[in-house]
Parts: sequence; C-alpha cells; structure tokens
Amino acid sequence: MRTAKISRDTKETKIALELNLDGSGEGEISTGIGFFDHMLELLKKHALIDLTVKADGDLKVDYHHTVEDVGLVLGKALDQALGDRKGIVRYGFASIPMDEALCETSLDLGGRPFLVMQCAMKHMFVKDFEVKLVEEFFRAVSVESRSNIHLRQIYGDEAHHVCEGLFKSFARALRQAKAVDPSEKGVPSSKGVI
Repeated sequence: MRTAKISRDTKETKIALELNLDGSGEGEISTGIGFFDHMLELLKKHALIDLTVKADGDLKVDYHHTVEDVGLVLGKALDQALGDRKGIVRYGFASIPMDEALCETSLDLGGRPFLVMQCAMKHMFVKDFEVKLVEEFFRAVSVESRSNIHLRQIYGDEAHHVCEGLFKSFARALRQAKAVDPSEKGVPSSKGVI
C-alpha cells in the first residue's frame, strides 16, 4: 500500500493528513479556508488519490501559515507514500483548459526539489484568498516531496479559473507520474536511486 499518515503541530498550525496514492478521489478536506478546500478537493479528484486533511491554523493572522504548512505535510506524505519510487512512471505532464484560462504542469518525481511557477494573474484575490499563496503551497510540496514542479499559466483573466487550472494540471500530472509502470523493473533513473 502506497499510503502515508502525517501530522504537524506548531504554534501556528495543527495539521493531520492521510494519503493513499492508489485511491479513487475520496476523503475529507477541512482547512478553514473555503477556496483552498475547493482546490484540494480538485487535487484529490483529478489525481485519483484519497486525501484527508484536517487543519487548524492561525487564520486570524492570515492564511499563509495554514496553506504553506498543508503543502509541507502533503509533500512529506507524497515522499513517504512513494517510498523508494521503484517502478513508477516518474514524469507527468498535463495541460488543462478552464474556460478562458489555460494552465499546464510538468512534473518529475525524481528526488530533486525545485519549483518554477510562471503566473501573472490580473487579480490578487479570490474572495479573501490571496492567489500568491498558490505558489507558497506548491513550493512547500516540491521541497518535501523531493519533486521538480513546473507550473505555467499560458493565458487567462479570471483568477479562480487560473488557480483551478493550476491545481487540476498538477493533479493530472501527478496521476501520470505516480502510476506504476509494469515495464519498469527498478528505479526510473540511470543513477539507480532516486
């Protein structure tokens, strides 16, 4: 079973997360941030992972600590659930249209954390959610999952649609990359280790 159960308890946040890489999109999401919950729901559905997240954060300060820390915990869970990464496809790519917006993700689960995000949304907020936090989330996921993530907004005006396109494209890329390749007998790397 490619699963993980991770918790994080600090003065800023308390997070409990459960992940099953071979799920069907099930699980409960509760962070106290409506728009972020919506994005995580999209992620689990389109990645075909079971994901349960319970986060209590210092939302009276702002959303930053909660969003970043959920990213850290999710990244750590991905790393744990992937194990030695033997037999996985490793790479994933997806381009997702969302009304007037088009976004894409290229993903490498190859053990080297790096985030590139090219995004120029015209609006800074979706309701009270600062869209810059999307980058903070994916940076945290990248570092803790030891993954190379490239996200790009090709075009689009509506911030909600752009964020949705980014999360869906990441989810679809993850769905490809985490898949087990029956023809891959070992680690998908010339180094012999990831």
